[in-house]
Amino acid sequence: MREARDQTFSTHDGVPLFYRHWPASALPAGEPRKAVVLFHRGHEHSGRIAHLVDELDLPAFDFFAWDARGHGQSPGARGDSPSFSTSVRDVQTFCDHLSAAHQVNQENMAVIAQSVGAVIVATWVHDYAPRIRALVLASPAFKVKLYVPFARTGLALMRKSRGNFFVNSYVKARLLSHDRQRVDSYDSDPLITKAISVNVLLGLYEAADRVVADAQAIQVPTQLLISGSDFVVHRKPQEQFFERLGSLQKEKHILPGFFHDTLGERDRGIALSSAKRFILQNFQRPVHRPSLLDADRLGLTCAESEALAAPLPRNSLRDLYWRLTRASMRLGSRLSAGVKLGFDSGFDSGSTLDYVYRNQPTGHTAVGRMIDQNYLNSIGWRGIRQRKLHLEELLRLAMAQLREQQREVRIVDIAAGHGRYILEALQGVNPLPESILLRDYSDLNVREGSALIAEKGLSEIARFVKGDAFDQADLAALQPKPSLAVVSGLYELFADNQLVGGSLAGLAAAVEPGGYLLYTGQPWHPQLELIARALTSHRQGQAWIMRRRSQAEMDQLVEAAGFRKITQRIDEWGIFSVSLAQRVQ
Repeated sequence: MREARDQTFSTHDGVPLFYRHWPASALPAGEPRKAVVLFHRGHEHSGRIAHLVDELDLPAFDFFAWDARGHGQSPGARGDSPSFSTSVRDVQTFCDHLSAAHQVNQENMAVIAQSVGAVIVATWVHDYAPRIRALVLASPAFKVKLYVPFARTGLALMRKSRGNFFVNSYVKARLLSHDRQRVDSYDSDPLITKAISVNVLLGLYEAADRVVADAQAIQVPTQLLISGSDFVVHRKPQEQFFERLGSLQKEKHILPGFFHDTLGERDRGIALSSAKRFILQNFQRPVHRPSLLDADRLGLTCAESEALAAPLPRNSLRDLYWRLTRASMRLGSRLSAGVKLGFDSGFDSGSTLDYVYRNQPTGHTAVGRMIDQNYLNSIGWRGIRQRKLHLEELLRLAMAQLREQQREVRIVDIAAGHGRYILEALQGVNPLPESILLRDYSDLNVREGSALIAEKGLSEIARFVKGDAFDQADLAALQPKPSLAVVSGLYELFADNQLVGGSLAGLAAAVEPGGYLLYTGQPWHPQLELIARALTSHRQGQAWIMRRRSQAEMDQLVEAAGFRKITQRIDEWGIFSVSLAQRVQ
């Protein structure tokens, strides 16, 4: 039996999470370290899956297993987390730690996760597009059987009135496994957490809905283990997830008679044998992902954007609904300053974004201000403001890294809008960058951005000029050569990957080796049809049709241009991502 070493790692917000490490017992000489990373069920902890280390019998692999926030020996209120997305980000931080502290590259990791842990990991793989070797999901809790009618709606309403609160699991140990020892140990284990916070439970549902709907974005080789007699979670979402999976290497195994604790069942050897084979087979071949560089011309998001651009049948119910929606918004624009600005300049314009960033409801009369407040509080605009915070965070991180390397900070933003996120990110930064070049195609944005530079007292180091973000030769000739390039909110507006690839190639030629690229993405949006049917773009009042790019697709475009992704942030709804990459030497 391999012995575990107890350790901790620090999360992005400074919380020390507990984990166990079982070092490889037979590491072949000269080979890179390989690892299996285990994620436990909800309510449980790493000790409950420790048996897998010996049962899988993979002596050449290190094994790691954490105690999630609020579970086992990790701190936090039992069964709680600041948000579901925080737990997802914890996975990324954990894997970053394993790479740094244990020299296990992401490409040499396989992940096994169960139940709630499987949903956390599936969301991570969807949102962050890690280059892990293989993924095994056992009975993912995409939809928990609550049994009480309208329980989810009721919990959401109660949270609005009471705030966060906790609910106890109704599941008895005898309904989790046929293994008598597992049942007895579950009932006697003092580290088992029977409660779960409503914040986490509802966040689990929301993330699961999104990941199941958009499973095509997942390119990692994936094996799905489904318990045939599961009293805890529904099977249908698991089946839908598998059918929609984008990976070319995927397997589904339905295990007759198995209860929910798939990896702790009496006859779990059947499941573990399949998981072991799947992992070993994927390690026998190099990491390979299908190219997504032509996803603008072939695939789900291409078809999705074409459907949004197609006119609806005249006087159909959907046509009437969206005509009424447009008319209502036009009426609201008479009172709401923000809605009026959107119709006047485009809802995707730099002026609109600057208005959203400022987040100050304005309009004629109290009714107009109320309409404006509802408009600014829409999920898309909340995501935009969170994107601004992530941009500022990673911008400061990149500047700090350049300073640590004793290099000059020379920033260029090729489509800056009014440049607010760049200029406000400099608050408290010392020393300031050596130079800041802001560019935009719009004369209005150049004028407003120049005024903002003067207002911030940055005229000595910053200037704003008119420029085409898709002129590859012009970008390649930028002077002074930037050490930090920023592209925010631009590529999401253009479906054409060749156009985006050319822009990135121009930046790659401009940015000095070892310099940084800060870029944004939009892998998901719950309001695509509203945007397409009711809003207009900056392009002469045309409909605002967006084609989503999965995080994997966006990262491939950046990698093809000569950059290596370092880190990423994404909002709690999974809408807008912000990533930092480094120019390959």
